[in-house]
Amino acid sequence: MADKHNHQHTQAIFGKNTELYFSMLSGLFLAIGFSLDTWANLETYLHLICYIISYGFGGYFITQEAFQKIGKGLFEIDFLMIVAAIGAAYIGSWAEGSLLLFLFSLGHALEHYAMNKAEKSIKALGNLSAKTALLKNRNSLKEIPIEDLEVGDIIVVQPHTKIAADGVIIKGISSINQAPITGESMPVDKSPFPKDQEIPNFSDIDKSHIVFSGTINGDSALEVRVLKLTKDSTVSRLISLVNDVETQKSPTQRRTKKFEKIYVPIVILLVTVLCFAFLVIDESFETSLYRAITVLVAASPCALAISTPSAVLSGIARAAQRGVLIKGGKALEDLGSVTTIAFDKTGTLTQGKPSLKQVVAFNDFDKKELLQLLYEVERLSNHPLAKAIAKAIKEQEQLEAANLASNISAIQGKGIEALYKNEPVYIGNTRLMTDQQFTIPKAVETQFNQQLEAGETVMLVGYQNQIIGLVSVMDVPRKTAANTLLRLKKIGIKNMIMLTGDHESVGKAIAKQIGLTESRGNLLPEDKVDAMRLLIERDGKVAMVGDGVNDAPAMALSTVSIAMGAAGSDVALETADVALMSDKLEMLPFAIGLSRASKRIINQNIFISLGVVAILVPVTILGLTNIGLAVLFHEGSTVVVVINALRLLAYKED
Repeated sequence: MADKHNHQHTQAIFGKNTELYFSMLSGLFLAIGFSLDTWANLETYLHLICYIISYGFGGYFITQEAFQKIGKGLFEIDFLMIVAAIGAAYIGSWAEGSLLLFLFSLGHALEHYAMNKAEKSIKALGNLSAKTALLKNRNSLKEIPIEDLEVGDIIVVQPHTKIAADGVIIKGISSINQAPITGESMPVDKSPFPKDQEIPNFSDIDKSHIVFSGTINGDSALEVRVLKLTKDSTVSRLISLVNDVETQKSPTQRRTKKFEKIYVPIVILLVTVLCFAFLVIDESFETSLYRAITVLVAASPCALAISTPSAVLSGIARAAQRGVLIKGGKALEDLGSVTTIAFDKTGTLTQGKPSLKQVVAFNDFDKKELLQLLYEVERLSNHPLAKAIAKAIKEQEQLEAANLASNISAIQGKGIEALYKNEPVYIGNTRLMTDQQFTIPKAVETQFNQQLEAGETVMLVGYQNQIIGLVSVMDVPRKTAANTLLRLKKIGIKNMIMLTGDHESVGKAIAKQIGLTESRGNLLPEDKVDAMRLLIERDGKVAMVGDGVNDAPAMALSTVSIAMGAAGSDVALETADVALMSDKLEMLPFAIGLSRASKRIINQNIFISLGVVAILVPVTILGLTNIGLAVLFHEGSTVVVVINALRLLAYKED
């Protein structure tokens, strides 16, 4: 395959498709020359002039590349083709030489067309970025280049315009089309970040308040505080990562390159020997040379050279269209080969937000009073569980704060204490209750343990010297989790394991609900690494799905790491092999299916390219075919391989 930098000159006469037009002109003059030579019966050199012009157009770019590579000490396929074409001209087979250069240049041009098409569909993200932004300065607006934006600037985004920077909404409500970044087909509702709260880091803000550069605003104007410079925006990072994709060659591509380095010198040696066959067998030098050139055409691995890179780039491009960033050929091939996937729990298989499950009153305590107590106390706490309880009770019971609680304080590892109606109240685990001299009745203990076994986080409420109630929360599974795991099972994923730092019972409860094969709980980050090592020893290749941050050590050890919701996380974009830009677990079967389709097409391409060579070489050595047929079959296989790879751009999950 030609290096991309060798093709910058193709932007010349006919623009970016100059190489393709040159190839077509080569074919046109070949056809004219062949017609004049065959049917015109003219005693002129017009047909030869047409063949020479065909040589010029067909060999222009190939010759440039061949010399560039020779300058680096490389003798590759381009060199073999030039030698074959010169040899064909030397023995008077101008038509066959022209056909060779026409078809080889056409295959080359189609390869670069496929590569450019694939790259453009990924890099189109860059074109989506706005070029200017409306900077708000007190009461005036000023249009400035996005490069001049600074962190902390406030920009105004008009309806139906591109958002110019990654930031947080401080005013306005709108629906944002995030498809260019996350691949989500439906617009996402966005609202302002609460004014009474300090704005945290971009990656820590709820996704309902943040916007990405390159996405498109809906019907309402927004005011956005810029949180990232243009060069650090998600879309800029994405493009720079995609630019590095080709440096990460797939295992098949590396093997093919190694094979070529050994194979090409062998072909040159074989052809040189065949040139002197007339010294051993009874034939003329011209006959030996003709056979040698025919073998040179037949043995050149043109189709093999482009069989893998064209398929890899087409696969990566198709993934990017659906909001999946696959970072190179190795990740693309590895993803399709795994049969075991390990999942983080929080935020991956679950919503990552605790939901209120149960509130139970004991000892004839009024449930409405218990709910009021919980709301008054929990709303004063900053703990995520307390916030979830207070929010849920307020929404479900339509309660308003009566300021009946005060003096709240956390008791590390146990719960909280506060005053409610000037009497002490305790909300927490059994250790807290025991420490505060509360007696836990058998019935309460039984219900407490039942809720724990169901995977819930359970807290008791101690008030007025007795246990008055129980409250439980749970990080509930994503709505799409069970169906996604079912689809993964159908496409051959045999083992699906949860690795979580949460309690063992919580992990098992979630695993049972959504259909996981195994669950391992109480794991610290280093424990997850050990678990991953054991899974690799047992199953060979293992993928790890997480947020790319907390699970970084385990993900680094996995065969292929997959980050969820990577659009908001620089770390995930940087560290993961595959990044699901949206927060959609259901994109995973598509990514694995695409990876397998890419591998199938790579194998088909290799079979076609090597199959044609394996048949043509012995046939041409034995002199059973002429150079014209050898050219037609050999270069035809190159065109077939490129077209086969382009099919990936239309891949759809079954």
